[in-house]
Amino acid sequence: MSFGSSIAGLFGRSPIKPLQQHYDTVHACAETLAAFFAAVTDDDWEQASGLRRQIADLENQADELKKEFRLNLPKSLFLPVPRTDLLDLVSVQDKVANKAKDIAGLMLGRQMTIPASLADAMRDYVQGAIDTSAQAQKAINELDELVETGFSGREIHLVEDLIEELDRLERANDDQQVRIRAGLFKLEAELPPVDVMFLYQIIDWVGDLADRAQKVGGRLQMLVAR
Repeated sequence: MSFGSSIAGLFGRSPIKPLQQHYDTVHACAETLAAFFAAVTDDDWEQASGLRRQIADLENQADELKKEFRLNLPKSLFLPVPRTDLLDLVSVQDKVANKAKDIAGLMLGRQMTIPASLADAMRDYVQGAIDTSAQAQKAINELDELVETGFSGREIHLVEDLIEELDRLERANDDQQVRIRAGLFKLEAELPPVDVMFLYQIIDWVGDLADRAQKVGGRLQMLVAR
């Protein structure tokens, strides 16, 4: 079954399920970074290469789902959600997968090694970004309930709590980034300058991934506020 026919069938009377399916794919892409970083830390480049392919495949799937969402989103929707907001939301979601693919591509392309003294902190930092994406997924998965309840009642408070926790996770990831950058700064003299430069870039990109996941919550909050 093609993406087009599968997602068109999902639309039915509501575009929410396809939006959720899209973020499920996006999150699977981000989640695979945990195993990818483990392979990089172990210097297992064959495994890392296979996982990068998996990430790229998931990112391509997310891209296809985004395109099909745009093509199949009805012009007139009897929903308390403006069409433009849904189109914005799917674009913001897609950026999480794009960043995961960028991270894996750069690290594999340069066969980047993580300094042993930073390996544990880096693993936790990457997991923190993935946890932020998982929280965004939880919030998006409540969107159909929100629509059913007409954006009111207990459901709206539940979503607000999920978004608050998403913001907390992203701030915690920011704190982890500060500590890792400080750790790398101490090692700078011992490492080739080009390696240091690219390590800082990867540290920034992992932070970007968490930031992009938080923006998904931000878009959802705007829908709730309307």
